Amino acid sequence: MEKHRIYSTSVASVYPHYVAKAEKKGRTKEEVDEIIRWLTGYSQETLEHHLEKQTDFETFFTETPRLNPARTLIKGVICGVRIENIEDPLMREIRYLDKLIDELAKGKSMDKILRKNSN
Repeated sequence: MEKHRIYSTSVASVYPHYVAKAEKKGRTKEEVDEIIRWLTGYSQETLEHHLEKQTDFETFFTETPRLNPARTLIKGVICGVRIENIEDPLMREIRYLDKLIDELAKGKSMDKILRKNSN
């Protein structure tokens, strides 16, 4: 089975769209970065390194220092598909990120987006 093309797409090519989507709704690049760091465990420096290096999504998620265990609390529909039903682990991680950026753009508080006090 052929890999989805998003896997070989660089995170840096999608990142400006995440930031633009957030800023269009009055949110910030810093909040986008915070979401990515929360999800992946990357430091700001390492995140910026991956963006500069044009790391693809597959490598970006494969090399994460620590995927946040609270990410499994992310539920709902993204791109017409219920996240909980995505079987491919890599695609699910990518969709978690998409969903968090959507929540940011929809005005949710960072505490809710980062699933604080959900335990």
